[in-house]
Amino acid sequence: MNIVYFYNEEWEKQYVTEKLVDENVTFLLGCIQDHPEYRNDDAEAIAIFVNSHVGKEEMDRFPKLKFIAARSTGFDHIDIAEATARGIVVSNVPTYGENTVAEQAFALLLTLSRKIYDSYKQIEQDGNFGKAGLTGFDLKGKTIGVLGTGHIGAHAIKIAKGFEMNVIAYDAFAKPELATELGFTYVSFEDLLVQSDIITVHVPYMKETHHMINMGNVGKIKRGAVLINTARGAVVETDALVHALKDGILLGAGLDVLEEENYMDDESLLFFQDHPNADALKTVLENHYLIEHPRVIITPHNAFNTREAIQRILDTSLSNIKSFEAGTAQNIVVKK
Repeated sequence: MNIVYFYNEEWEKQYVTEKLVDENVTFLLGCIQDHPEYRNDDAEAIAIFVNSHVGKEEMDRFPKLKFIAARSTGFDHIDIAEATARGIVVSNVPTYGENTVAEQAFALLLTLSRKIYDSYKQIEQDGNFGKAGLTGFDLKGKTIGVLGTGHIGAHAIKIAKGFEMNVIAYDAFAKPELATELGFTYVSFEDLLVQSDIITVHVPYMKETHHMINMGNVGKIKRGAVLINTARGAVVETDALVHALKDGILLGAGLDVLEEENYMDDESLLFFQDHPNADALKTVLENHYLIEHPRVIITPHNAFNTREAIQRILDTSLSNIKSFEAGTAQNIVVKK
C-alpha cells in the first residue's frame, strides 16, 4: 500500500520504517499544512497527527486516498463528513493516554495549588527562599468536578480519590456502574459548576461540546474555583475564561490547550488571509492575556507527550494501517 506518513521526529520515522518494511512509505516532516504544494496521485493512505488539518482541499491532493490513520484520540482536525462521502475510512487511537493526560491535568493543578512555578521563578531570578506570597491550598477535602468520564476522566477520578478529594462528575452518557466502582457521584452540569472547587475537562470536542463552558454559564462557577483543561481549547469559550479570571470567578487556570492555538506560532496567517477572521484574531489576542496572566499555567498541547504514550500511539496506528490493508479495519471513526 502507498502511504504518506507525516512525522514529527527522526526516531519516529525510523521506528515506522522498521515496522512497515513491506509498504511503500513516503515520509514528510511536520504536518500537511507544512507542505502546501505537495500532491500524491498514488497514495492510498495518510498517517497524521493532530497538527494536520484534513478537509476537502487536502483530500483533493490525494485522489486515490482510501484511509486516514489519525495518530490521536481526537479527530476534530479531520472533516469526517467529507471523508465518509468519499468512502475514506478514518481510524484513531482511542485509549493511548488515559493515565498520561490525567497525570498532566494533575501536574497543572499541583503547579497552581502549590505555586510551584512562582516558587521556582523566585529562587531562579532572585535567589529568594522566603515564603511570602507562596501559600497554596490542599487538594484533600476539596470537591473536584470531572467533565467527561471516559478513559481519561475515569483515570483522573482515580487520581483524585488518591488525594482524598470529593469527586463529582458530569457526562451526557453517565455510567452508574463506574460511579459505584470508583466512588464518585454524577450530578447535572450546572450543579458541577456550582459545587466544584476544581473543574477538570475531559470531554471530546464535537458540536455538542463546543463552548460547553461559555459566557452564559461561567457566572455559575463557584467563586475561587480552578479550571483545568487538557481536552480541547474550544470546549471552553475564551471570552468566558478571560471574564472569569478578570472578575475573580476563577482563582486560576491550568491549560494544555487553547482556542485557535494553531495560529499562535504564526499569527501573521490571520492578517494576510483574503477575509481575515475577526473572531479568531480576537481569540488569539485573548490567548496572549492568558499567557501573561500570573495565575494561569499554559503548556503547549503536551499532555500526550510521554515516551510510553507515544509508543502506544505508534503501535496502535501501525496496527490500524495493517488491519485496514487486511480488510479488517479497526478503531473506525464514524460521523456522529
